[in-house]
Amino acid sequence: MSKVIALLLSSLLLIAGTCPAASAPVVIMLTVDGAISPGTADYIVRGLKSAVAESAQLVVLKMDTPGGLDTSMRQIVKQIIASPIPVAAFVAPDGARAASAGTYILYASHIAAMAPATNLGAATPVMIGIGGLPGSGEQPQKDDKAKPASGVVVAPPSSMEHKLVNDASAYIRSLAQMRGRNVEWAEQAVRQAVSLTAAEALKLKVIDVVADDVPDLLRKLDGRKIKMLSEERTLNVAGATIVALEPDWRNRVLSVIADPSLAYFLMLAGVLGIFFELSNPGFILPGVIGTISLLLALFAFQMLPVNYAGLALILLGIAFMTAEAFVPSFGILGIGGITSFLFGSVMLIDTDVSGYGVPWPVILPLAFASTLFIFFAAGLALKVRTRPIVSGREELIGHAGEVLEDFDGMDGWAQVHGERWRIACKQPLNRGQRIKVIHINGLILEVESEKQA
Repeated sequence: MSKVIALLLSSLLLIAGTCPAASAPVVIMLTVDGAISPGTADYIVRGLKSAVAESAQLVVLKMDTPGGLDTSMRQIVKQIIASPIPVAAFVAPDGARAASAGTYILYASHIAAMAPATNLGAATPVMIGIGGLPGSGEQPQKDDKAKPASGVVVAPPSSMEHKLVNDASAYIRSLAQMRGRNVEWAEQAVRQAVSLTAAEALKLKVIDVVADDVPDLLRKLDGRKIKMLSEERTLNVAGATIVALEPDWRNRVLSVIADPSLAYFLMLAGVLGIFFELSNPGFILPGVIGTISLLLALFAFQMLPVNYAGLALILLGIAFMTAEAFVPSFGILGIGGITSFLFGSVMLIDTDVSGYGVPWPVILPLAFASTLFIFFAAGLALKVRTRPIVSGREELIGHAGEVLEDFDGMDGWAQVHGERWRIACKQPLNRGQRIKVIHINGLILEVESEKQA
């Protein structure tokens, strides 16, 4: 009996000893290092869902980003606002930044934190394009009191740029008002592309706390009250277990495929592969590779802000270069095709991050290689079409054969090209006599004596 009691007491002590560890708060840490892309958005959305499943006290979003796609940024912001778990955006480590789209995410988070040697801001929408048209390069408004971070004097903004800036300004103001942060500076970050250091941001009440690292951040946040959508919550993160969620294979694949340069390459490989297969049927491999590449490119394009005018110009350029190969126009179609191809490539990705589009070092070599490939494929197709016929019924005309039985002109058989054919002739023929095919009438060969020919 005493042994049973001792065993029960031991079990109770063991359970009691494990309870504190089991009840230790959990903090989920997500890391964003690079441009905000569809892969990043998917990673953060899945991370927030994991935090809910783990009943985490807090999600720490550790960021070092130059900005990213507007659509991906807005998707992340929506998820953070709707999250039942508080999110602390932390710009770290030292030397990191939260520029452009990163500033919006920082403002949307329940807690905004930065490491000492970091910065944020420069949230002006950027348009990529040519000659000041929609999509023209970064053009923040000129202001004597607050110059852009780059210090570059730019042209007056167009009406389209005014719309983008006004929309972005209203968006970040609404986030600042919701979180009780500096609204005036938020608007300056959009309209004047200004930036702040961590110390300046804390002084201006743009952020809530400056911390050296994640453990230091948790120490400073413990006991802080956070306003959620429907309630006020007190953070209990002292001694919390930090669970770092790394991007899985899905996020990595999305990040790779959604790279504009790779999507551009896949599109060209798809179009050119299918073009080669259609112009030279029977190779099969180019068609298979082209189809797969084109489908992957379309998948990437539905995640990227594609300018369909740019896509149309690329396809038009390929069509012009193909026409030049088949119908020589003294270079007019060829030059027009290359020009259309280049303009379309520059306009293809309409993004708000400088450098996130397709760069010239990628466009020029691929444009040159595509031109050579089109002329090679078209030349190969023309060469095949000009070859003499070597198979089929038409090839039998002029071919010699041998009569298999005596023939009086009504009905007979002959062996032609290793095959047994019915023949018709205007004169009698003898078995073994050599004949020549002069015409094909359905399944009957009209022949004449080889001596007569």
